[in-house]
Amino acid sequence: MAGAGISTAAGIPDFRSPGCGLYSNLQKYKLPDPQAIFEIGFFRQNPQPFFTLAKELYPGSFKPTLCHYFIRLLNEKGLLLRHYTQNIDTLERVAGLPAEKIVEAHGTFHTSHCLECKHEYTVDWMKERIFSDSVPTCEKCDGVVKPDIVFFGEDLPTRFFVCAEKDFPKCDLLIILGSSLTVQPFASLIDRVPKVCPRLLINRERAGHRDWVMAALQMGRGLDFDSRDNFRDVAWLGSCDEGCQMLADKLGWGDELRKLVVDEHVRISKQQNETSKRQTEYPSEKKRAESEHQ
Repeated sequence: MAGAGISTAAGIPDFRSPGCGLYSNLQKYKLPDPQAIFEIGFFRQNPQPFFTLAKELYPGSFKPTLCHYFIRLLNEKGLLLRHYTQNIDTLERVAGLPAEKIVEAHGTFHTSHCLECKHEYTVDWMKERIFSDSVPTCEKCDGVVKPDIVFFGEDLPTRFFVCAEKDFPKCDLLIILGSSLTVQPFASLIDRVPKVCPRLLINRERAGHRDWVMAALQMGRGLDFDSRDNFRDVAWLGSCDEGCQMLADKLGWGDELRKLVVDEHVRISKQQNETSKRQTEYPSEKKRAESEHQ
């Protein structure tokens, strides 16, 4: 299970932090709070702030972290049953994790749909419009087109529930990476593993503590680090990259992981440079039309 903490080392900005450039750029939209960008009701009324943010955070602008490549190694070693992520940055895919191994609990940028007629659009179609600083509108009905990421007020993908139902009872080790474990129903997944399954949290601070109120609401009892009865819950406090490198070293994969990160970052940089060169030499039809019109 993974949250935003696995991607901070990639340089993805924290748009919620007052004072950061991204937050300041959004103030002209008079947001009630930064989270409003991801509220479906606010988006329907004013989609522009989201697309301003999306341009800054768009997949392809960042490289996967060491933590992402550790997850890939777990899969290549035959140890990964499934990777559940709260992130929408698609860095797991970029790192080479097969799509069937990923459950994107909060959706993905890989596809988009019109809010009105539900017509589907590709990632390339959406990317071109986001980077042209326009609100994407449907070619069929002129409705607003939204990437298939889950906003507050929307249901999670069916795949999340279907996979969780069959995966978690089989789990023999649950690793939780960089998540505050505060957003439901994702956070409650930690209680769906067998009672003898070890649960390892790698995060900068403890999260998912045992909560008797949540237990009473049948939302799970949480992680139990300090009680005398604890025999399976461990918190390793620090960055996700540091924690994953330590695990890799203990497993004898340390050098392999370091080399994988270096090689993959070189490959991605080369790919990004080639893409940038092609875009310069062969601008999109929309940009060519605008240029000719001028």
